[in-house]
Amino acid sequence: MKTKDSGLCAVKGVRAFGIKPGKMGLAIIVAEGNAAGVFTRNKVIAAPLIVTREALGKNGRLAAVIANSGNANAFTGEQGLADAREMVSILSERLGVDSDLVAVASTGVIGRKLDIDWIRDNVDEVMSGLVASPQGNSHAARAIMTTDTFPKMTAIELDCGVCIGGIAKGSGMIEPNMGTMLGFVYTDAALSSDVLDGCLREAVDRSFNMVVVDGDTSTNDMVLLTATGATGISPDINEFKEGLEHVLVDLAKQIAKDGEGATRLIEAQVTGAISEEDARLVAKAIVRSPLVKSAIFGKDPNWGRVVAAAGYSGAELEQDRLSLAFSNGVDTVYLVDGGKILSEDKEHLQKLEAIMGSLEVIIMVGLALGSANAKAWGCDLTYDYVRINSEYTT
Repeated sequence: MKTKDSGLCAVKGVRAFGIKPGKMGLAIIVAEGNAAGVFTRNKVIAAPLIVTREALGKNGRLAAVIANSGNANAFTGEQGLADAREMVSILSERLGVDSDLVAVASTGVIGRKLDIDWIRDNVDEVMSGLVASPQGNSHAARAIMTTDTFPKMTAIELDCGVCIGGIAKGSGMIEPNMGTMLGFVYTDAALSSDVLDGCLREAVDRSFNMVVVDGDTSTNDMVLLTATGATGISPDINEFKEGLEHVLVDLAKQIAKDGEGATRLIEAQVTGAISEEDARLVAKAIVRSPLVKSAIFGKDPNWGRVVAAAGYSGAELEQDRLSLAFSNGVDTVYLVDGGKILSEDKEHLQKLEAIMGSLEVIIMVGLALGSANAKAWGCDLTYDYVRINSEYTT
């Protein structure tokens, strides 16, 4: 497996472009093939998700995606559904493809009517820019940004010659099952929609569903996976799963790193759980905890907050078996082993404080009850998170 530098456009058969002249953005991705998708579990479901799920349900294929930022087209009733279908119609007519082969996605403010005229006025500019190059990828990735501070993209090539690449957006309203996030992932492997669906759900569970920024579940979460089949290669399924998970974890970590107002990426590594579900519960409780997130922001070596989060996670846990350590990937400080505190001296806590000031903070918890492991990602909770979300529409 090796990395590629052109995101989704590293995949054979994919063209993309986008514009972001202000708060509004518009992106188009063109690539036909078998497809699968996962969507928000919020019971308030944005209109574009309803339309896209219907399309995927009919034939399991997609030819293009049209996505706008700045307006979520959520909680907008029948007018919202009509606008989402109009976006599909606008693109399907220009591409000359059936409307059931076009996916639509939106992100932005909830409860505001979509400016469909703006989309009509700008779609031709985006269409004229479609290219199969890193430029097309980066323009599309920027077009779907809202409070994101950088575009999120990644791509790899498997040993068999198949590429997997994607872009995503996400910064706030993240958790517990994806977040205000859009993810568009492509591969040039030859795979059926059923296989793609199974692979995508498994990979999402170990990537996007393990990201927590603030604990809010969005109305617009969507991840789509399309296989162009352009290489004609049907890869070993385990190799493909490994590659897909790598791509999605990379994008998920970029989202966590770019959490609204964030200054540090937090990774919780849990080992020795009775089940993967228990490991997931502990990992997500740690990165979700406002007290843990605040402590890391302030470099406060108050590690007991991690133990408390693990304890209330709902997972099986015996405190006399627990171990805890913090690392920045270079230095590690061991705090608890088998339920016993290893040191309480000032020098030990100062080492922890220094690690907590790193750009990436890794929290390692061992439960010593089984063999299941999990990882989750989040970010610190800062003053800027409150500022950004108190001024979001003003």
